[in-house]
Amino acid sequence: MRRREFITLLGSGALWPLTVRAQQNVRRIGVLMTLPESSQEGQAWVAAFKDGLQKAGWWESQNIRINARWGATDAASQRLAREIIAAQPDLILAQNTPTTLALLQQTTTIPIIFANVADPVGSGLVASLPQPGGNVTGFINIEGSMSGKWLELLREMVPRVNRVAFLFNPTTAPYFEYYVKPFKDAAQSFAVEAIATPVHDRAELESVITAQARPPNSGLIVMPDGFNINHRREITSLTAHYRLTAVYPQRIYTEIGGLLSYGNDPLDNFRRAAIYADRILIPACEDIDSCAHALCQSKPPISHWTAGRFCDGTGT
Repeated sequence: MRRREFITLLGSGALWPLTVRAQQNVRRIGVLMTLPESSQEGQAWVAAFKDGLQKAGWWESQNIRINARWGATDAASQRLAREIIAAQPDLILAQNTPTTLALLQQTTTIPIIFANVADPVGSGLVASLPQPGGNVTGFINIEGSMSGKWLELLREMVPRVNRVAFLFNPTTAPYFEYYVKPFKDAAQSFAVEAIATPVHDRAELESVITAQARPPNSGLIVMPDGFNINHRREITSLTAHYRLTAVYPQRIYTEIGGLLSYGNDPLDNFRRAAIYADRILIPACEDIDSCAHALCQSKPPISHWTAGRFCDGTGT
């Protein structure tokens, strides 16, 4: 197998090929983000991707052009995906599951790298981990079994907790069963009532969190979900107001007042995505069998606490 095929690893060690286009002086990269352009986190994530590209020798206005589209939510996702494809990029970076799905509806040939996806098989992005096929690769964000760990951490903080809700939006997190099932299994072993709590828009957040906070010894787990990220200020403010102990999947929640997060840093995945982009744009060697392959699992999760914020689960 020669340099016209790019091979990478997906998940538990699967390999898949991508056909590499002929080398050009200036290569085009599309970026599709769910977050709005005003998002500081989104800008930092894309900046990390660009920084990784620069370290590999790719510079904007010199040998690459980056065409980014922001706010790819709901109906806008398909329109923005079409705009990305119309620019005929050599590869596309997708933020998460919804943006990757939107792009796959527009192209099955342009290489797509996803930065943070929970369940690529269950979401229909790849056929399987051993033989994914297609034009997609990327980084698995947080494994489904992590939901059991979040529940364990919640019980360590509040040993009396016996009722825990799991917050997600089924539209922006079509993979929710990937996390809900392990959550319910863990809850059964802990003798905790597990409540899957879907929300569909911002207006539902307060009613759902209020209802969960009303009974004593209650808690909340916030699932990795683009909707939850976009509304993290409302979520952390509501849990603080109603004194509902909550565990979050990423540090961006604790940075604005959330109690505890346990998970990976999305910024790291964006930086590492540049390694894949470099391999797609210019294969690193003539004989692909001698090339080093990069794992696409996220780094081990880390905990982040907010000092001085703790609830005993009783609502008092």
